[in-house]
Amino acid sequence: MTQELHIVGGGLAGSEAAWQAAHMGVDVVLHEMRPEVETFAHRTGNLAEMVCSNSFRSDDDEQNAVGLLHWEMRAANGLIMSMADKHRLPAGGALAVDRDPFSESVTAALRALPNLRIDYGEVTELPRDGHWIFATGPLTSAALGAAIQQETGADRLAFFDAIAPIVYAESIDMDVAWMQSRYDKGETEAERKAYLNCPMDRNQYEAFIDALLAADKTEFHDGESAGYFDGCLPIEVMAERGRETLRFGPMKPVGLTNAHRPEDKPYAVVQLRRDNALGTLFNIVGFQTKMKYGAQSDVFRMIPGLENASFARLGGIHRNTFLNSPTLLDDQMRLKSRPNIRFAGQVTGVEGYVESAAMGLLAGRLAAAEILGKPLATAPLNTAMGALVHHITGGAEAKTFQPMNVNFGLFQPVDGLKGGRRGRKDRYKAYTDRAKADWQGWLAGQ
Repeated sequence: MTQELHIVGGGLAGSEAAWQAAHMGVDVVLHEMRPEVETFAHRTGNLAEMVCSNSFRSDDDEQNAVGLLHWEMRAANGLIMSMADKHRLPAGGALAVDRDPFSESVTAALRALPNLRIDYGEVTELPRDGHWIFATGPLTSAALGAAIQQETGADRLAFFDAIAPIVYAESIDMDVAWMQSRYDKGETEAERKAYLNCPMDRNQYEAFIDALLAADKTEFHDGESAGYFDGCLPIEVMAERGRETLRFGPMKPVGLTNAHRPEDKPYAVVQLRRDNALGTLFNIVGFQTKMKYGAQSDVFRMIPGLENASFARLGGIHRNTFLNSPTLLDDQMRLKSRPNIRFAGQVTGVEGYVESAAMGLLAGRLAAAEILGKPLATAPLNTAMGALVHHITGGAEAKTFQPMNVNFGLFQPVDGLKGGRRGRKDRYKAYTDRAKADWQGWLAGQ
């Protein structure tokens, strides 16, 4: 048992950690509680199931920190990026995937590894012996959450993640909607028409906001608080912050021309992104919601082009559990009170599919190297991976710690470069060039 690596949680982070460790020659046991113990958000028993968006966001590795993280994961033989590329959908410069074939392929790839086995069952305690990685994500079970709380001596932190609805393409009125990526972004025709757009005039927008604010919402349970992560706010919470908030967020009309009425400038635009390779499903971009199901159908059918929408999935809401990592984890992602245990993924306080999988990649490599007697330094600070893990394990202010996406604000400045918006392009290119060199050097030293 002492030379096996046990990984708890078969989401993106746990799957990536298992893949990396197994390829380094370590025997791996991947523990997944589904389907024995289900969650409301998951639909299958597959590993790496994507329960919210189907997008890994920007794939630009020169001007975007998320795209740089994609690049680093690909350079490290990342399973998640490999399968995402295999099942890629047009998304106007973003990396979106056909979610079911994606998770099926991840599951098949892990099952094919001779030194990895999958143990389906719930882990409810923090073991004192052996090598462990806990990558249980935002839906950590109540029993395991209680064990973590007891060990850390601190209350679990939580915010609410909301799931956006998915619409059947055949139910969308294409006499109203049109296909176009914002600013016609993309190198191919498919990329330039990756999004479906539904326009609103001012009166339609105002009526929509009124209905959104008046709709029945999911109630919180006793003891829960509504500490939302700003990068994934429910649309009704955004609307409560001001009637124009959505028009400057997910409903912004800039960079789009109505193909049916090019002379009319929309006051607001609702965008939908293709959710599967067949093009039969579209998810409403940025429309995370905690409205009750009946209210969702009524409100979303007020959107021009969606008056007769049929929904493959309505939105939902769930509690997201994460550690106060700056106080609890060392720079190797080990629990300070029990260094035989590492944490990875969203439970560490990173936000997003890519960031979660990246922390799994790093934890898997660090744990495997330790087992093999060849310990690794953590990722270099000036890489995307290093900037993110440094933030969550010590760079962030513990008293106000909240989940964080990777971004260039986490990177050390490059001397001699101009600040501000005008110097941004050169600055970001310098960040990514430096990161790629440092990342390749780190990989070469293993």
